[in-house]
Amino acid sequence: MKKILASALMGISLCFSTVAKAEIDAAKAENFVKDVTNSGIEDIINANVSQQVKDERFEKLFNKALDLNFIGQFVLGRYWRTATPQQKKDFIAVYRKLNIKTWSARFDEFKGKDFKFIGTTPSNSKNQIFVNSTVDMGEGEPAKVVWRVKQSADNFKIVDIIIENVSLAITARNEYTAFIKNHNGDIDALIANLKEKTK
Repeated sequence: MKKILASALMGISLCFSTVAKAEIDAAKAENFVKDVTNSGIEDIINANVSQQVKDERFEKLFNKALDLNFIGQFVLGRYWRTATPQQKKDFIAVYRKLNIKTWSARFDEFKGKDFKFIGTTPSNSKNQIFVNSTVDMGEGEPAKVVWRVKQSADNFKIVDIIIENVSLAITARNEYTAFIKNHNGDIDALIANLKEKTK
């Protein structure tokens, strides 16, 4: 009886182990990020087109590659729960626009550079994984760029970018929640501030 029970428990354990490993496909996640960086650099940064066209291409790339609804909810922190449906809609819209403009300019730093991918690291968050990369900037040590990727079925989305150990999502969350707190919990004040930054 004990042997039967032990075999059953081992079978269950192996089953859960298989499910856990199957939660996210590391190779596909890495290839997804590779495609994103190739598109960002080759089709946008190195392209001989106007800044307006670059912005339009970045918008298309960001809408496809990043889960900005997921990220926006995270960076608004506890205030997401108290925000009205309209405030949530307005915040996500301006947060999306600000990120597109910011990264359209930021990615110019990588012009002529190549991302070197060095595998993945498991995440404690379900269906998420870290894709590790470095970029040789020409001086000093290569810059470390880590991409947090979330998988839903066969769909992959980037939910954070960590540059030299600095998480963009956590940095934004700290900044935004502090701003709202300093404005007596006024979420509309943050939305108005972000709209000014997009101009």
